[in-house]
Amino acid sequence: MPSLARAPRFAAAPPPAVTHSVGPLTPHLYVPDAVRPLRAKEHFLSGDTQVELHAHPWPQLTFSTRGVIRLSTADGTWIVPPSRALWVPADVPHSTTLVEDAELRTVYLHRWLGPDWTRCEVLEISPLLRALMLSLDTTPDGRPPADPEAAQRERWIAPLLVNELERATQIRVDVPLPQDKRLRQLCEAMLNNPADRATLAERAAAIGASERTVARLFRSHMGMSWQQWRQQAVLAHALPLLARGMAVSQVASASGYATDSAFCAMFKQATGKSPTAFQPRRGR
Repeated sequence: MPSLARAPRFAAAPPPAVTHSVGPLTPHLYVPDAVRPLRAKEHFLSGDTQVELHAHPWPQLTFSTRGVIRLSTADGTWIVPPSRALWVPADVPHSTTLVEDAELRTVYLHRWLGPDWTRCEVLEISPLLRALMLSLDTTPDGRPPADPEAAQRERWIAPLLVNELERATQIRVDVPLPQDKRLRQLCEAMLNNPADRATLAERAAAIGASERTVARLFRSHMGMSWQQWRQQAVLAHALPLLARGMAVSQVASASGYATDSAFCAMFKQATGKSPTAFQPRRGR
């Protein structure tokens, strides 16, 4: 088992501070259709802004050109650094929290476009996929597009963009969340303070349950053990720190690991890549 820096005791962490909440960022002004099968929009938002829970009848790709975002659904939460994009299927209610100041980009796809994925997927952005997404006009309905040929270009770009999506590497870094209220309270406390390495018995006591009961609930509600879920939560915490260029040693410490080697071993086993692969490339 990895060597961990154990906190002296467990205290439920407060929920992350949200400076302000905003409604859906006008999806009704970017409706994709047969004439314009791809619609793109951009918003500059400050850290700790939360885009309220909403849904729409078409799928979307969410990414940022700078800054880390966290997107949540009823089933889980996903951390998305600038090197990744998140696929959100049609009709899935979702909210977005800005972990830091970010340039939020969204591409809406017509319902008949895109892979037949029924759950959210984190994707590695290839240079071509990034170029295609950034080339799309971001003017809302009701105003003439900045590019007079926007509709035609969107129809040309659509099949190539979808092909790039289907070829993209999927990164398994999601953190599922349970429906059981007590279990969800425990999980959210861990997400809010992943460096806290209290035992499962201590965490269970904080929600008025026994360790055995909580372990059984994880198996029945989540289909995984507490240790497996906790590893996913640590990854979700570590990824935005790496994306900001924080040293691996600092990320390991902030994630509760006593040694860099233990953190790196866990990280590579979980993602197939070393932590440095998720850091910004220098000189590019």
